[in-house]
Amino acid sequence: MMPGAPSNRHSPSRIASFRYAFSGMRHMLSTQPNARIHAIAAVCAVALGVWLGLSRAEWAILALTIGFVWTAEFINTALEAMVDLASPGLHPLAKVSKDVSAAAVFVSALIAVVVGLLILGPPLWARVLGG
Repeated sequence: MMPGAPSNRHSPSRIASFRYAFSGMRHMLSTQPNARIHAIAAVCAVALGVWLGLSRAEWAILALTIGFVWTAEFINTALEAMVDLASPGLHPLAKVSKDVSAAAVFVSALIAVVVGLLILGPPLWARVLGG
């Protein structure tokens, strides 16, 4: 080991790292109502994409968009927990932090709706109208 390099003695194993990540996902889905809404929306978008036979490029854009929303939601949840730990009482800066992170999720969800309409809308419209 090189001098000054971090020791791996206290690093979690790869399996433990995955367990922590899945624990975080479980926590979010069980405690965050908006995360459940995002999950339902993602499942519906994927099911609709399968039914409409999206292209590879459309799947890539849809997957990135869904991942974008989930990432924003994960970061928002983590930031809210950290703010609650650091500032258990009411504080104007804690409110700003929580409001801004919630706004990030909101903006990502709005973008996802626009992307969903652009990708899923035309073929859905054609299918519904029988075109």
